[in-house]
Amino acid sequence: MIRFVVIALLAIAAWVVAVRFIRALKQRRIDWAGIAFIICFVALAFYLRHATGMG
Repeated sequence: MIRFVVIALLAIAAWVVAVRFIRALKQRRIDWAGIAFIICFVALAFYLRHATGMG
């Protein structure tokens, strides 16, 4: 039951983030440097996991 509550909270949080992102897209207040950093950080994490087998 606790698992469903956590999943529901994560789904709500993802929805709120998506709504804010869509509003920012409409107003064109986007920090592209921050978005690029997040994408590169995730890509690097996947690469290092693949290369080292850790993580």
